[in-house]
Amino acid sequence: MIQTELKPLLTSISDFDLKTYLTTEKELVEKALDESLPLGKPEKIYEAMRYSLLAGGKRLRPILCLATAQLLGEKKIIAMPTACALEMIHTMSLIHDDLPAMDNDDYRRGRLTNHKVYGEDIAILAGDGLLAYAFEYVAENTKNISAERIVKVLAILGKAVGAEGLVGGQVMDLDCEGKSDVTAETLTFIHRRKTGALLEACVSCGAVLAGASSDDLTRLSIYAQNIGLAFQIIDDILDVTATSEELGKTAGKDISAQKATYPKLWGIETSQAKAEELVKDAIEQLVVYGEKALPLQAIAQYIVQRKN
Repeated sequence: MIQTELKPLLTSISDFDLKTYLTTEKELVEKALDESLPLGKPEKIYEAMRYSLLAGGKRLRPILCLATAQLLGEKKIIAMPTACALEMIHTMSLIHDDLPAMDNDDYRRGRLTNHKVYGEDIAILAGDGLLAYAFEYVAENTKNISAERIVKVLAILGKAVGAEGLVGGQVMDLDCEGKSDVTAETLTFIHRRKTGALLEACVSCGAVLAGASSDDLTRLSIYAQNIGLAFQIIDDILDVTATSEELGKTAGKDISAQKATYPKLWGIETSQAKAEELVKDAIEQLVVYGEKALPLQAIAQYIVQRKN
């Protein structure tokens, strides 16, 4: 049940032109990503890195970083190198996740996965290259920001992708394949790291670049943790309900891999309700910022309404 005081806010969010906003921001990100990684030698590895980095997608992660920086009064151009780095890291995770030793998928974003085009060896190296370059790109291209803030951003990125974040979540996810006794607590542990940690890093990095206060960071971290978990719940639902054409990747992979998922644990309706509850709480965290928070709040709402 939507709280009475939240109804006017949700109406305001629904009036926000999110489609235009995301289209405009995505175009800026796509241009920046293309410029961030020119071809070099050896050409094969740069081609493989660019193949996946420039393959499209929603670009939600860099957009979240830019939107957070703007929320707190910083210019987009300041946060763009970090936004690009976040997409490089995300792309690395997709390349590696699709490998036969991981989730073994042939398609991503509607086209052949990196290892299907360049081979497993080059795909692994392309992911490694993007991960390393992400840190280099932030350090060398972030201008007019103190070294202290840049170092903090680099630390956030490292933690999000390491054993306390994405890597740890992936290990737990692999360990739980085929097991029938995975609890909701374990599943949440997995996805707060595998999916949520990088989404939280997007918001936290944008906030740090903008000189966020401790109160800002607390509110925005809660917002990000909630949308990160909601994002994964919806991903699990779509794996069951959407087609491969709609997803741009193979549908039903979770079932065939015997993965622990929220629909398997709770059912589709309860999973959807849980995701919506998380998003409402995320939206409430940002009420204090007024209309400036509408982009982030609308993105949160979009997460539970998306079809791919």
